[in-house]
Amino acid sequence: MTTSVTSSLQTSNFRSLFFGEGNVICVSSGPVARVSFMRTTIECKESRIGKQPMEVPSNVTIAMEGRDLKVKGPLGELSITYPSEVKLEKEESGNLRVRKAVETRRANQMHGLFRTLTNNMLVGVSKGFEKKLQLIGVGYRAMLEGKDLVLNLGFSHPVRMEIPDGLQVKVEENTRITVSGFDKSAIGQFAASIRKWRPPEPYKGKGVKYADEVVRRKEGKAGKKK
Repeated sequence: MTTSVTSSLQTSNFRSLFFGEGNVICVSSGPVARVSFMRTTIECKESRIGKQPMEVPSNVTIAMEGRDLKVKGPLGELSITYPSEVKLEKEESGNLRVRKAVETRRANQMHGLFRTLTNNMLVGVSKGFEKKLQLIGVGYRAMLEGKDLVLNLGFSHPVRMEIPDGLQVKVEENTRITVSGFDKSAIGQFAASIRKWRPPEPYKGKGVKYADEVVRRKEGKAGKKK
């Protein structure tokens, strides 16, 4: 006995973990079952930071060649290479704008990141950046010896750190350190390397901390009640 079953084409919308939102599955039941997928293109949202234009200061010159950008100002010179997901454009007004070259999730991430990096370069070579640190603790002090920063942080020997090229370090009152320069990334890395020698502890706050850092204090152990 032969039995034939005929059913109509059923279409269902669903949310799939693998294919994203807005996919449609068409299932046809019969002698031969077929499953077909129809994908819809989902456009990534534009980064709020990435879409903002950047003004080029009057004392800064830029050179664009392919995916490379060179920025030169009174304080120094920096360069950056853009990935294939984003591109840099110069508008008629003279402002710079970073745009996405493709519509992917990575391009959306690179959009805001490289806009921030480019703006840091423009500000760095024209105005510069600085990071301030403070030493807190009895006997903690800092001093400059040539191109080295010498720290006394309670160890059996002083800590000697060579100051990288392109950075300037100033010490005030033996407890306040200012790191300045035109490369924001290099400033942050050197300041972090100073702080890691003696991070501020949470009970008395002793250590090396950023000037604007808030250290959460903990309450010490209470003595026995009499």
